[in-house]
Amino acid sequence: MENFDVVVIGSGPGGYIAAIRCAQLGMKTAIIEKYATLGGTCLNVGCIPSKALLDSSEHYHDAMTTFKEHGIEIERMKLNFRQMTTRKNEVVKQTTAGVAYLMKKNKITTFTGIGSFIDKNTIQILSGETKTSISTKNTIIATGSKPSTLPGITIDKKRIITSTEALSLTEIPKHLIIIGGGVIGLELGSVYARLGSKVSVVEYLPSIIANMDETLGKELLKVLKKLEIEFYLGHKVTAVEAKGKEVTVSAEIVVPPNSTTTKRGNIVLSGDYCLMAVGRKPFTENLGLEVAGVKMDEKGRIEVNENLETNIAGIYAIGDVIKGAMLAHKAEEEGVFVAEKIAGQKPHIDYNLIPGVVYTWPEVAGVGYTEDQLKKDNRAYKTGSFPFKASARARASIDTDGLVKVLCDAKTDEILGVHIIGPRAADMIGEAVVAMEFRASAEDIGRMSHAHPTYSEALKEACLDASAKRALNI
Repeated sequence: MENFDVVVIGSGPGGYIAAIRCAQLGMKTAIIEKYATLGGTCLNVGCIPSKALLDSSEHYHDAMTTFKEHGIEIERMKLNFRQMTTRKNEVVKQTTAGVAYLMKKNKITTFTGIGSFIDKNTIQILSGETKTSISTKNTIIATGSKPSTLPGITIDKKRIITSTEALSLTEIPKHLIIIGGGVIGLELGSVYARLGSKVSVVEYLPSIIANMDETLGKELLKVLKKLEIEFYLGHKVTAVEAKGKEVTVSAEIVVPPNSTTTKRGNIVLSGDYCLMAVGRKPFTENLGLEVAGVKMDEKGRIEVNENLETNIAGIYAIGDVIKGAMLAHKAEEEGVFVAEKIAGQKPHIDYNLIPGVVYTWPEVAGVGYTEDQLKKDNRAYKTGSFPFKASARARASIDTDGLVKVLCDAKTDEILGVHIIGPRAADMIGEAVVAMEFRASAEDIGRMSHAHPTYSEALKEACLDASAKRALNI
């Protein structure tokens, strides 16, 4: 039986980054992945393929809508959806191959199969009919998550689908009905709306991307309506039925608890595909956690302490299987954190400074406190904003939708939250994270030189507005 210092179960962003960091720190490391390719959900059927389709569909949409304004006229333009998906698959292939290369480069032993605990220090790997056992001093569980559904609704993966199937369709839906107004639903909805699908979104809550700052949800709703996406907010799905090539979704209006009316109403939508995008749940099946004695909470998440260690010494868990936002970059930070903890170092993660991003166009990104959170905490704050329609760079690229919103402490001027909807918001939020990691004030960012013309000038202007109401370009 081969012995390891660390065994990582799961090769998604959290798992493979944890394995690399362990190897860098001199530990003999192994990683176990049940699928043929490394990279987990993110690289294979999540973050990477969705971004490839988002980018391709945005190019097509631009060609259809704004190229003529730029002076670019294309006759008889044709959409080749097969080539679009072929390119997406090639991006995935290159990215997963890159992870395999990193495993070899860092001398990490890779096992293909289902890993499960025999006891706290022994892992069995089942690959077909073959069973292999290895021993380890430490184990990092990084098995990620899988799509959730609603009670009474069966996902057939043909007409009632998850994000996995939505990324591999062989045809463009005529009418895609999406249940869920969160990140996954809106990203995939925008892809197919750009390609010509009728898209309808049914959301239980009265707003979209409800976990982000309220301003971002309101602004994104305006933008997506320009794509002619229909929204049914405040609706509870009661049934989803598939017959042949048709899917029917029934929903009822949700009456707010403080409503003075008892009026209720129903909607019935018919389409050719229904995407279930109501979130994800931890994937902990067949791990043998009960054999190892690892505890889970009422939501099926693995319980960990401040060191991300379970109740069993030497067994750690990271990413989507524990509490917190289900984000690839959160999992990566936790992977590095655990590796360095095992090595005896003293790493730190500030979960408040892990940004959230929605890759629609314009993109949406936020970090730190939302305005609603500050209000609930009764914390005195100042706010400033700057619209992209006032940005010279945004006007040059015809990307004037959106704004930057900055929240800072009323007394100290320390930046408490930054929320952006606009072009390249996913990249711009990095500056906000750096500023907040070093506890910068809004004035600090407002006084720093930003290249002109750039999108990031909008952040500087919003900081000037938040700090002293002295934005220079509006």
